[in-house]
Amino acid sequence: MKRIFAAALVAVGLAVPASAQDFVPVKDRSAFLDLVNGKELRIGLYGLSLNVLPDGRIAGSAVGRTVTGNWSWENGYFCRDMDWGERDIGYNCQLVEVKGSNEMRFTVDRGEGQSATFRLR
Repeated sequence: MKRIFAAALVAVGLAVPASAQDFVPVKDRSAFLDLVNGKELRIGLYGLSLNVLPDGRIAGSAVGRTVTGNWSWENGYFCRDMDWGERDIGYNCQLVEVKGSNEMRFTVDRGEGQSATFRLR
């Protein structure tokens, strides 16, 4: 069970499949911050709720455990280092895409890996 929730945090295989045409890449840090400022990123099924803060911090929870971390914007990618409780999720740079004003998809390994779609609330 813990592996499933850890996988959610590294954005692997949790998204409902969506066609690539539905999502638009987020190109820069300021556009990203405009989208997430004051909102939570959620995957309700996994009890995952994250806040990506303008000062470079990540705060939230998943399955009753605290999620903490740091993020930066590097060469067009969201790069983060996170912990889930005592578990180190590690560093990864991810492609960020948005659909409408309430869905955001993160794809690991600079867009080459698996992805997870979050609701913006």
